[in-house]
Amino acid sequence: MEHRERGEGGGREAAAMSWLDGHLSDRAAEPEQVHKALEQLEERFAQREPSVRAFLLEPGRFKRLHREADEAFATHPNPHTRGPLFGVPIGVKDVFHVDRLPTRAGSRLPPEVLAGQQAGAVARLRAEGSLIAGKTVTTEFSYYTAGPTRNPHNPLHTPGGSSSGSAAAVAAGLCPAALGTQTIGSIIRPAAYCGVVGFKPSFGRVADEGLIHLAPSLDHVGFLTSDVTGASVLSAVLLKDYDPARAGRVRRPVLGIPEGPYLSHASAEGLAHFRATCERLAARYEVLPVPAMPDFSRIVARHHRLMAAEASQVHADWFRRFPELYAPQTAELIKRGGEIPPQQTKQDRAGCKTLYSELTELMDKHGIDVWISPSAPGPAPRRFAGTGDPVMNLPWTHAGLPALGVPAGHNAEGLLMGLQLTGRWLADEDLLSFGQAIARVVAPGTPDA
Repeated sequence: MEHRERGEGGGREAAAMSWLDGHLSDRAAEPEQVHKALEQLEERFAQREPSVRAFLLEPGRFKRLHREADEAFATHPNPHTRGPLFGVPIGVKDVFHVDRLPTRAGSRLPPEVLAGQQAGAVARLRAEGSLIAGKTVTTEFSYYTAGPTRNPHNPLHTPGGSSSGSAAAVAAGLCPAALGTQTIGSIIRPAAYCGVVGFKPSFGRVADEGLIHLAPSLDHVGFLTSDVTGASVLSAVLLKDYDPARAGRVRRPVLGIPEGPYLSHASAEGLAHFRATCERLAARYEVLPVPAMPDFSRIVARHHRLMAAEASQVHADWFRRFPELYAPQTAELIKRGGEIPPQQTKQDRAGCKTLYSELTELMDKHGIDVWISPSAPGPAPRRFAGTGDPVMNLPWTHAGLPALGVPAGHNAEGLLMGLQLTGRWLADEDLLSFGQAIARVVAPGTPDA
């Protein structure tokens, strides 16, 4: 069995719970309590961050955090006006602009070239009194070239990408939540590899202004958290038109398995684990196998073509000025995208809506509330083999549907596995509500997980 840092899961949970569910969730928390918690977090950073490397280096990080905590109390002096994220430190993937923190997007380009107005999601969190723990590591421009982040549970294996640092930071207990983005599988896959919860809301439900895009028609803003409760708390703050009454509904959903060529992209090990997870769920839920996406190879080609075309447009000026500063993989994507005709890109964008309609029609026909599928083809690969294949996440991102990734046990070697839940368009509240119960059934540590 490969080396794993056992015991970190409990430490992570304890660290996260102290922020989201402990004394700081008491809106009458005193400044002394927040500063004491920040001192404890600084100690944890000193213990874990040198090996995990989830965050960009920031001299004076905790001096800044203590100052911003005082500013939050000055802005929200009345405890009754404070929201549930008041005083909570949140990581921010380094493709979001944050006032007073440079944006590098995992690249070698000069930060002043990439500078922009603070992201809307960050501004909303700061307005709530949240503390920005710092910028988390991303692959270069949210593509495949990896940064220095290690998987907190097993440093020999990748944390996933492109929201590498955000997933690892939550898993290591360095913050209870972190913003991420997903263009193919950049939230759900690292969540699975690091054993945390990832939530990719319906396309457009979280503001994307102030973001360095990879492909605007495909980029989703989401987050990684220690549990589904944390994802629900963030959703209530960040999702447009969030309906708390709908989020509180409780009923047993019908689960659908998208049978066909899509599932053939899981590894033998990953598929076996998924089937076993389905059996566990079938003891409590109606689980229906439904043939879906017979043209999956065409969906994959369409998604990659659209991503390349839009990446070429986003990076046109930067790449013209600094071609030698791009990693080979990213440069190849941009060059390839520049050769795609505009009419093809228009057709590919329309294909996103086509897939959404096809999947929704299947859900209507069979009474499905949630699609279930593997979060990744298998466990996290070795770190030097790359950040893993996002193919299992691709169709749900392409269709813009909300997706929730939850921990679902381990493989025989002790590597973490995840389950992906996909809901209906704009039914994010329902998906989170369903996900609370489903996550408990498949959670690591439950019998046979």
